[in-house]
Amino acid sequence: MTSRLMLVIPCCFMLISPLATVQAQSPAGRLLASQCAQCHGTNGRAVGDMESLAGESARELYGEMLEMKNSNDASDIMHRQAKGYSDAQLWLIAQYYAALSGGGSNDGVVGSRIRDSTHEDD
Repeated sequence: MTSRLMLVIPCCFMLISPLATVQAQSPAGRLLASQCAQCHGTNGRAVGDMESLAGESARELYGEMLEMKNSNDASDIMHRQAKGYSDAQLWLIAQYYAALSGGGSNDGVVGSRIRDSTHEDD
């Protein structure tokens, strides 16, 4: 009986641990947005003259980041930053900042639906 119990208990923990890991995962865009924190604040609320991003519209943020990515203005640091991300990654970053409290709107966007310049607004 004791030897069976010694086998069953570890197996139960192995089955439960992935569930705990799933619940503890960060939002999809959080890690991607970590580079943005240097200027726009760790919670999307900038200090100083930089623009705060928390709570802003996901669609507007995404559109602005796409413009920056496609810009050839070498004097703008955002041009270089945005080029390092795929369009899908930019959408995840936009969703992350839109979901943070800050007074803006997340456009009712839920999940990880990816938009790019070829999609039309619903």
